[in-house]
Amino acid sequence: MRIKKSSYNWLLFDADGTLFDYDLAEKTALKNTFENFNFEFKYFYLDEYHKINDFLWKEYERGNIKQDDLKVKRFYLLFEKINMTLTPGSFSRKYLVNLSKGNFLLPDAEEIVNVLRINYKLAIITNGLKEVQRPRFESSTIKNSFEKIIISDEINAAKPDGKYFDVVFNEINNPGKKEVLVIGDSLTSDIKGGINYGLDTCWFNPGQAINNLGFQEKYEVANLKELLNFL
Repeated sequence: MRIKKSSYNWLLFDADGTLFDYDLAEKTALKNTFENFNFEFKYFYLDEYHKINDFLWKEYERGNIKQDDLKVKRFYLLFEKINMTLTPGSFSRKYLVNLSKGNFLLPDAEEIVNVLRINYKLAIITNGLKEVQRPRFESSTIKNSFEKIIISDEINAAKPDGKYFDVVFNEINNPGKKEVLVIGDSLTSDIKGGINYGLDTCWFNPGQAINNLGFQEKYEVANLKELLNFL
């Protein structure tokens, strides 16, 4: 039996970029979808898609675009950029099917989750699309370690909005805020959202980026195994 090191009872994990290798899932899905439409996939498409998709997700976090619009508009903008005649709506639907199969985990994710579940209750908090996140989670090897998965698309609220965390706390039976730790890779979504809600946060920062956004996480780890230093 592993000894518990902290006073937390709940660990709220972000999904993509924290536990799941979204970059690999995204690259695989994009490549497969172009091939499904009988077009050769070129790797610079992925770079252009990343720029567009990242911008639109930031807009979603700010409340400036709805998810239904986002998932089509990103391909409209991509095809415009690469001068390709494909139908964004049809491409988006096939892409989401392919993406929903991408349940790749980041290094150490399964091991760390299986250790932490001994002493903590775990939940996944994700700004994602339900038709993508549910199948990926249900087919993953870590699904039985989590008591809840709260998906923004299902509750009409997204991190960092406090309304999202209101729903999360209702789902986990409203523990004291000091009993909860948010763990995620996004400063603007996970860390900012957790701090604004009065929660301790841990920034998963494998790329060793600099936080110059004016708010400070309580912990920072470069790999998931470092969580065991204080949990």
